[in-house]
Amino acid sequence: MSRTVLYYFTPQSPWTYLGHARLAELLRRGRREVAVLPVDYGRIFPASGGLPLGQRAPQRQAYRLVELKRFAEQLELPLNVQPRFFPVDGTPSARLITAVAQLDGMDAAMRLTGAVLAACWCQERDIASEATLSELLEETDLPAERLAGARAAEVQARYDAHTQAALDAGVFGAPTYVVDGELFWGQDRLDFVARRLLG
Repeated sequence: MSRTVLYYFTPQSPWTYLGHARLAELLRRGRREVAVLPVDYGRIFPASGGLPLGQRAPQRQAYRLVELKRFAEQLELPLNVQPRFFPVDGTPSARLITAVAQLDGMDAAMRLTGAVLAACWCQERDIASEATLSELLEETDLPAERLAGARAAEVQARYDAHTQAALDAGVFGAPTYVVDGELFWGQDRLDFVARRLLG
């Protein structure tokens, strides 16, 4: 049994935002490690039969907004279901999280991920903007130089490798949690994750 939970996501996902704090608490209670693995769903969707949000049928897009509102109210989390900066390119923040995970550790990467998700879905901030990402590094007590480092080819290669690992594992949606080799897709599956971690 692995002590490490694999956490696949994209930083612009509202569903990842809705589950992030609960996942962090489950990891703490279950005394598990985490591998923070932002991945490129622009590669995953075509390989798994999924569609980007803008290409989905209108009724699916409309129902998504209803469900986001329901879950936010149930979980008592602030959420702008149609934030000012969305759709947004998640690659800059994904690469920054990847660099922080490598150089500052997974706890720091979890902290930054939470800040990025909240910036997008609560605070009406542009997570593709270097200015915003610089502010988020400062707010999470992380080195400012990580922003420049995130543009390195090595970080892109690591991000690509995480994406390929997700494809190889059968990941098709965000967030996906892998516990002891078993996939759990979606923040609404965290009750099942809790049973595996705490049961």
